[in-house]
Amino acid sequence: MEIQYIKGVGPKLSKYLNLLGIYTVKDAIYYFPRDYEDRNNIKPVYDMVDGEMVSIIAEVSLIYPSKKTSTGKYLNRIIFKNSSGYIVGVWFNQPYIKNTFKVGERVLLYGKVSKRMGEVQLIEPQYEKNPGEAVGGINPIYPINKYVSQKVIRKIIYQSLLNVEKEVSEFLPENLRKIYNIPDIVTALKNVHFPADKFVLKLSIDRIKFEELLVLQLGLIMAKNQLSVKENAYPIPVCKEMKEFKDALPFNLTGAQSKCIREILTDMKKTKPMNRLVQGDVGSGKTIVAIIAMFNCAMNGFQSAMMAPTEILAEQHYHSITGLLNRWGITAALLTGSMTKREKDEVLKRIASGEIDIVVGTHALIQENVEFKKLALVITDEQHRFGVRQRAELISKGHNPHVLVMTATPIPRTLALFMYGDMDISIINELPPGRQKVDTYFIRPAMKNRAYDFVKTEIEKGRQAYVVCSLVEESEKLEAESAVETAEFLSKNYFKDYNVGLLHGKMNPKEKDEVMNKFKNGEIHVLVSTTVVEVGVNVPNATVMVIENADRFGLAQLHQLRGRVGRGQYKSYCILIAEAKTNEAVQRMDIMTKTNDGFVIAEKDMELRGTGEFFGTKQHGLPELKMADLVRDIEIVKKTRDIARELVETGKIFESEYELLRREVNNKFGDSFDYTMFN
Repeated sequence: MEIQYIKGVGPKLSKYLNLLGIYTVKDAIYYFPRDYEDRNNIKPVYDMVDGEMVSIIAEVSLIYPSKKTSTGKYLNRIIFKNSSGYIVGVWFNQPYIKNTFKVGERVLLYGKVSKRMGEVQLIEPQYEKNPGEAVGGINPIYPINKYVSQKVIRKIIYQSLLNVEKEVSEFLPENLRKIYNIPDIVTALKNVHFPADKFVLKLSIDRIKFEELLVLQLGLIMAKNQLSVKENAYPIPVCKEMKEFKDALPFNLTGAQSKCIREILTDMKKTKPMNRLVQGDVGSGKTIVAIIAMFNCAMNGFQSAMMAPTEILAEQHYHSITGLLNRWGITAALLTGSMTKREKDEVLKRIASGEIDIVVGTHALIQENVEFKKLALVITDEQHRFGVRQRAELISKGHNPHVLVMTATPIPRTLALFMYGDMDISIINELPPGRQKVDTYFIRPAMKNRAYDFVKTEIEKGRQAYVVCSLVEESEKLEAESAVETAEFLSKNYFKDYNVGLLHGKMNPKEKDEVMNKFKNGEIHVLVSTTVVEVGVNVPNATVMVIENADRFGLAQLHQLRGRVGRGQYKSYCILIAEAKTNEAVQRMDIMTKTNDGFVIAEKDMELRGTGEFFGTKQHGLPELKMADLVRDIEIVKKTRDIARELVETGKIFESEYELLRREVNNKFGDSFDYTMFN
């Protein structure tokens, strides 16, 4: 039922509710509180303690006229009384408040106690007029907008809950609810919104979290099981040249890289398609792992495709591949959007004929006119930058090809099981020899001069530096303008005796390549850039990164950016310049200065922001978690994972008792099964 047909709503209010994501009665029922106020703490005035939250039922005794304070604020004072004494309600800049109350009116007040000059005050308390016999209660606090007040949203949700049995069906079997002491869904939903007490509230919240996590994990495990029966036309053995190839590398592989390569080559031998995530911190050496997989594929007569999110990264991979594989007679090609039609047509013709063994490209790889003769391996790099559908489109170019997904965004293992529940996971947690630890410092804008003086010192030693700038707005155009202004300012002031380069997303690929080549060759001393340098820029001589407005970036992105330095033999530094006006911003800067471990940073990032924002299940094609949090609810995570595994492994999930639960899993995942699970 549409929300406008609920008593007291109508067409106008329904539009404002739509802005909150409430379109139907069911949406309202599942519009959960963000917090609760416990108004059960009803106290006599003489027992109230300064700073505590209390409720009191009292009568309006005296209403003072509005008064202007020395700071220019309007002050309103209303005296309330009951048998335990007098209490003063204080409101600032709300002159209308005096017209809200009438002397003698009975009111329930809830607010923070302030004891001043012998008075007991409640500062801007919430109130409920004519409460009758009410004695407080636990009140839900909802996310609202300027059109919908807490009072209105509570009434609407209360009215919606009168229809809860028509709108919501129980899908957890009774035996499961009994074992884990879980209330039925109707009871849980009523008490999540309007709980009788704290015990019932916790039980009800845990029920919602339990069902969300169980459905999510069942979907992922069932998908993985389906995947395991899919056969691949191209089992690929380890080629006889593998040892010779590894021995000829200009560096030694780390233990973590070797283990990862063994896992990949073992997967490729099987008739079941490989579906593996390689997760490695910035600079851990994932690229060579991918190259070895593609080498093995090519030496067995098959084609590989590697998709990167930017042309700079695609070109870098292409040059790395050709540099290592040319002598083995392996043919590689680059396919990007900036190539001319003639160049593209020539490459496409060679891919279709099977003449090209390895194709490296951007989104251009998934165009309809790209056809392979014998595609057996698909690799996506920095996978978080691709939609699940895009990866699926690349995979569809072959016949159940092996799939390797690489990411430098560290994800704690527990979360990786959710984001990539259908995949086997390899972790490269060891940096290659020669990688430098980057010393990181956080400074306020007032100390910017010292930061740029330090950059000059490094340049005088023959080193180079990055300056990364950002804006509050998510706009490539505005970010480009910001970078242009910063580059002009730095070239005229701090670095007037040096070459300052500029790189941003609005430049065409040829311009970007020109700038990057000059920076790599040492012709540019300071490169001012937007976050386009986050991925794939490798300049070993760059030893300093200055990040302006660092508090506007997420921790994972700051870590990615910092990974651009420390790639050579020289000591390297990252300087974070930020106002950091909030406690969270200061905490984030502090974390960056204390650790270079991407996995620790990812954990801390999620502790601060919660998995909802960090993880964004929707973008991965997974059902949304409205109440559960994968980090904070780790005990429920573990419990539901064990239950899901048992139900799938024993086949119980396919019994009639679990039919409604199975149906719920299918409803929640929907079409995303095709794209999320099998790519």
